Amino acid sequence: MAHLLGVLRAELARYPEGGKLPSSRALMEQHRVSPVTVSRAIAALVAEGAVVSRPGAGVFRAAAVAPAGYRGDLSWQEVALSAGQPRVADSGGVMATLAVPPAGVVDLVGGYLHPSLQPERALAAALARAGRRPGTWDRPPVEGVGELRDWFARDIAGAGSALGGADVLVTAGGQSALSTTLRALVAPGTPVLVESPTYPGMLAVARAAGLRPVPVPVDADGVRTDLLADAFAATGARAFVCQPLFHNPTGVCLSAERRREVLRVAREAGAFVVEDDFARRLAHADAPALPRPLAADDPDGVVVHVRSLTKATSPSLRVGALTARGPAMDRLRAGQVVDSFFVPRPLQETALELVGSPAWRTHLRALPGALRDRRAATAEAVARELPDVRLRVPYGGYHLWLRLPDGTDEAALAAAALHSGVAVTAGRPYFPAEPPAPHLRLSYISAVSTEQLREGVHRLRQAYDRV
Repeated sequence: MAHLLGVLRAELARYPEGGKLPSSRALMEQHRVSPVTVSRAIAALVAEGAVVSRPGAGVFRAAAVAPAGYRGDLSWQEVALSAGQPRVADSGGVMATLAVPPAGVVDLVGGYLHPSLQPERALAAALARAGRRPGTWDRPPVEGVGELRDWFARDIAGAGSALGGADVLVTAGGQSALSTTLRALVAPGTPVLVESPTYPGMLAVARAAGLRPVPVPVDADGVRTDLLADAFAATGARAFVCQPLFHNPTGVCLSAERRREVLRVAREAGAFVVEDDFARRLAHADAPALPRPLAADDPDGVVVHVRSLTKATSPSLRVGALTARGPAMDRLRAGQVVDSFFVPRPLQETALELVGSPAWRTHLRALPGALRDRRAATAEAVARELPDVRLRVPYGGYHLWLRLPDGTDEAALAAAALHSGVAVTAGRPYFPAEPPAPHLRLSYISAVSTEQLREGVHRLRQAYDRV
């Protein structure tokens, strides 16, 4: 679409104001593109104000718009935004994983499936079916559509669990769920315990809520539970946020012994465990049997569980769930209602149609093999191209965590890599405090293919040699 859009912008100068552009059919034949490509290019021109579309008549060049006049003096905002002690959202670590690399740059940063891995046809069919459902455009219950809440409860804890649909709150994805949870359950100005390293988006949410993230180190078996107990005792924190399964960024899984210990320590501290189960649908084909979520073995309401459909489907299917029991659910519900009222019902109905379809099961059978192949290609390339780098190969998730040799300037390496045509993520944003060593994170789900992943690591090696 980008090529056609550029051509159409250049050709607009040949048309007078009100002049009619060629028909969609003519553009398809002239440029040998699909109807969808033409439609999207025209829509982009309409959004820019360059053309006007008149159904049944055609597309016409729009009248020229006069240049903007005086735009005002915005310097007063420096004073207004600095008054008192404002809370500033630090989005740097999150934006690094959301930014689309320039053309020609291999993407080893992104946190969402490449379109070739997404169940696009299943999503399109689910959206079409949802659009025909009676009541799809009605207001949903603030907690979420009942059938979807029931599905999430079964998906998280299984049939016969103490967890039911009434314990589920449908959210606009996992990030929104984390934000709602921390603001609802942890008082501003107080500490919240987090794994170190951890997901930068969670750190950003905590700091934007006025909380103070306190790091608890992670090793090969997950969070250090001995240090977790010490951290609760030293800080008086009332919440611990963790990713027990395929932790981001290290990829480790919390061991069975430590799973029990995390719940025991939190229960004795009178604190919540916020379980971010983001990668459950991203297990690889060679992964062993997965442990149950912490929430499935928690009869006392210690665990607040976060689950999302987004990672395994599409970045635009922002449907997730929070589960909690007791008064905590009332807090969570109130927080979400104040912020956004509810998740749009058409999106919830689409999610419900998707997870109930045979295409969903087909997708879940195909995805683990594709993830395994991409991980293997990336890990093999790292071992060949960067023998001085240490890494532990995970069996789930979508990234590798590279321990660089001491003294390596990870920021300079990431910058040099981008100059060499590959985007990677420096490790610093993943640490709540000073990092103990330099790291890089490589994602293997946003690149086009395994061949491109190998090429990306090769380009990283070229940058490594120059730093």
